[in-house]
Amino acid sequence: MGLLNRVSSLFKGPEEFDLTSGDIAKPLFFLSMPIVVTNLFQTAYNLADTFWLGQYSTDALAAISFAFPMVFLLISLGMGISVAGSVLVAQFTGAGEEREAEYAASQTVSFAIVGSILLGAVGYVGVDAFLELLGASEDVLPMATSYMEVISLGLVFMFGFFVFIALMRGYGDTITPMLVMFGSVVLNIVLDPFLIFGFAGNPLFGMLGLGGLEASLLVATGYTGSGITGAAVATVFSRALALVVGLAIMFRGNRGVQIRLRDMAPDLASLRRLARIGVPASVEGTGRALSMNLLLVIVALFPDTVIAAYGIGTRVFSVIFLPAIAVARGVETMTGQNVGADKPERAATAAGLAAKVLFVVLTGAGVLAWMAAPTIADLFTTDPAVVDVTTRFLRYVALSFGFIGIMRAYTGSLRGAGRTLTAAAISVFMLGVVRFPIAWIAAGEIGETGIWIAFAVSNVVGAVVAYAWYRRGTWRESTLTESKVDVEEPTLERPAKGD
Repeated sequence: MGLLNRVSSLFKGPEEFDLTSGDIAKPLFFLSMPIVVTNLFQTAYNLADTFWLGQYSTDALAAISFAFPMVFLLISLGMGISVAGSVLVAQFTGAGEEREAEYAASQTVSFAIVGSILLGAVGYVGVDAFLELLGASEDVLPMATSYMEVISLGLVFMFGFFVFIALMRGYGDTITPMLVMFGSVVLNIVLDPFLIFGFAGNPLFGMLGLGGLEASLLVATGYTGSGITGAAVATVFSRALALVVGLAIMFRGNRGVQIRLRDMAPDLASLRRLARIGVPASVEGTGRALSMNLLLVIVALFPDTVIAAYGIGTRVFSVIFLPAIAVARGVETMTGQNVGADKPERAATAAGLAAKVLFVVLTGAGVLAWMAAPTIADLFTTDPAVVDVTTRFLRYVALSFGFIGIMRAYTGSLRGAGRTLTAAAISVFMLGVVRFPIAWIAAGEIGETGIWIAFAVSNVVGAVVAYAWYRRGTWRESTLTESKVDVEEPTLERPAKGD
């Protein structure tokens, strides 16, 4: 019971702390900790896919290495809507304009649904051409295509759930999305081995010593699994269920920000506001996705062992960078609410504190990753050649992890202030002007090692540029004046929090 109390003390809702007054470190911690856990859950399902598909075949592992950047690209193209919604909800909440926050959230959901359906259709139609452009081999292309077709059809569920998380975070509630994400990931992890392998030769039964049960289920159902397509179905189904829960929570309105059907009729004025903040955020996310895809074009010039190692390495990075991403989101919300409350200096203090803490934490994580690189690689594949290449990848990049924390902290604060164009410019510079050219040139000279060096160099340069730009202090004004709209007061009272 004592352990449970200590764990629960790490999580506090917005009703228990104030982001716009008093201490800065504790509110930022309580805001960010659930985001760390939420992102850990988010990454867990990626790692589950990687683990089980690694047991399935090396080609399947290479296929998901091609599919993941395309998923990231599709979501990044639409992510500006969720970022804009989160920023507006945060700023209106900080300014005490709750009705404006509700209207912004409702409009965000409407345009997110429309946008994700359109992007999903584009992804489904263009998947073959896109993967061929990336250089997927004949052995890998069919599997990557089947995976992406399912993901594209279910993109509205995946993206809709991310919008739910963003809107709740803008209000200051990061605990509710964490709990919903937990249920979604557990369901995904349970479904993965069965939908990938079926009941014939399922390694899960071997791990649990349940060969007799495996045989019985195979005889009873005849199901032999769907391979990489099964992994995609598990992902879409679990995200769809999570979105239904998230929408129910927001419509009810007793936790976090509320949305209303009457506010969801598409409004062009709202679209312009969302676009003004969201388009640069989409550019930033798309720039990251394109960087991954362009790097994959270079990686695809090498054998499948290098492609698989790249896929494993980038997923390991996604785990290690969880604190940076989470704290950046926390800084984004804290900045938004404090800019809305006309307290920009408090927002700047939060960003500086976050940058220092993340540099220390991620540098420590990098040292550990450098020492444990072979063990980490061995978790994801039984192919010794892939383990060897992955180990080198991790060791070249590990000692630059701390600089990612600095860049994320400052760009998160810029987004929270509505300066998404500045944040996008920093990211595009780091990825498009530094990382990709170095990788392209160095890979031709020294092989795949040049790609790994490009990661490390760009991480350091990105941190220096973000710090220098943030210090200029040109972001410290609210975007609320040009974001406000006239909305009618609701006819029904909002339920009291906790009802």
